[in-house]
Amino acid sequence: MSSRQQYVKRDTQPVVAVQVDLDTPGFTYQKWGGTQRCKPGDWLVNNGGDTYTVDRDTFAHTYRAAGPGTYVKVTPVWAEVAHRAGEVRTKEGHTHYGAGDYLVYNEPDGGDPYAIAKDAFERMYQRA
Repeated sequence: MSSRQQYVKRDTQPVVAVQVDLDTPGFTYQKWGGTQRCKPGDWLVNNGGDTYTVDRDTFAHTYRAAGPGTYVKVTPVWAEVAHRAGEVRTKEGHTHYGAGDYLVYNEPDGGDPYAIAKDAFERMYQRA
């Protein structure tokens, strides 16, 4: 049985984002212990100083505009504490995590996974 719980992002946690709407094949970058890939149409997100990309479809499904260039995550996530270190394959690449960090899913069935450090997750999210 899964220990996943439903969470929502706190209202006080907007992000600044811009869509990579350029004539480009995309780009790769190193983050979270792995190589990440930004595809044309994905979003470049600044989440309180932590900058990363989000898949175009995921961003459209989970975020809504809060003002010029700012967005809030409006859909819930399902998360569980990782009992040991590991790696999760995301839409953008691979993310490494440590024991005690959170494995987070945009879909209740475990789809669209990613990982967030324990302190960051607990600052940004609350139980639904």
